[in-house]
Amino acid sequence: MKYTFLIVILNLSFFMNSCAQNKVKNLDSNLKFEVVKTEAEWRAQLNDLEYNVLREEGTEKPFTGKYVTWNKKGTFVCNACKNPLFASETKFKSGTGWPSFYDVLNDKSIVDKKDSKYGWDRVEIECQKCGSHLGHVFEDGPAPTGLRYCINSVSLDFVEETQK
Repeated sequence: MKYTFLIVILNLSFFMNSCAQNKVKNLDSNLKFEVVKTEAEWRAQLNDLEYNVLREEGTEKPFTGKYVTWNKKGTFVCNACKNPLFASETKFKSGTGWPSFYDVLNDKSIVDKKDSKYGWDRVEIECQKCGSHLGHVFEDGPAPTGLRYCINSVSLDFVEETQK
């Protein structure tokens, strides 16, 4: 019975993850990035966890990131290059353990990249300005987009909206 349940879960995961490729934009693996640094320069700028996630496509542990329960108003930017990525208004509680957003800030925020490294197709999200790994996008998010951008907190920085 355990194995049947596991097979059903894996098949459902495969189906949901592969479907995300139908809605995302910018699937482009040959994009030239505006910010280009050497490995040594990235290592000098980022701490070990930031480097692992942003530059080596790692993943932080669920429910450990700074922005999982964050609720301030402002803009989430790339932690490596400060490129604006997500408006706080598009953040929602997904229960996955990572900050989730239903839309990107604009068409210069991210680039989507096919990710098949674990035996199924997913869509990886990278910063369009520096190519840093941010997370993945799935088609199980809320309206109006139906997308869930599942992002590592360590990939993000936050610029708070100033009061006028």
